[in-house]
Amino acid sequence: MNTTATAPDTLLTEAEIRKAPLDDYMSSRQLAFFRAKLIEERDQLLESAHRTTLHLQEFESTPDPSDRASLEEDHTLELRVRDRERKLLHKIDEALVRIDNGSYGWCEDTGEPIGIARLLARPTATLSVEAQEIHEARRKMQGG
Repeated sequence: MNTTATAPDTLLTEAEIRKAPLDDYMSSRQLAFFRAKLIEERDQLLESAHRTTLHLQEFESTPDPSDRASLEEDHTLELRVRDRERKLLHKIDEALVRIDNGSYGWCEDTGEPIGIARLLARPTATLSVEAQEIHEARRKMQGG
């Protein structure tokens, strides 16, 4: 039995996923790769959120109004970034659920494959490039 890079418990590399045959699309090994990628991204976001929380809890009192305004602006910016990250965490959790239920990697509008290249760039994607373009065009026409 060959237990090198093809062992089921060995994660694929990005290069291996890119050159995999089409009939390997969303195989158990590819799903394991994306699960690990999503979990790593989630862990990094949680660590970043923890650092922000600690930073915001540090009391920085300054009598100078311009220094105080600058500090408040920094905190506002940090909170805005954290809010975007919070939304991304939710998308990551949803992607992990899709891995578990077998719908990960498939366009939620068309049922077609989203594609490896798109999933590597945006592992939380739920639409193929074509479906995403249609979705964005509709939203633009509706003024949203």
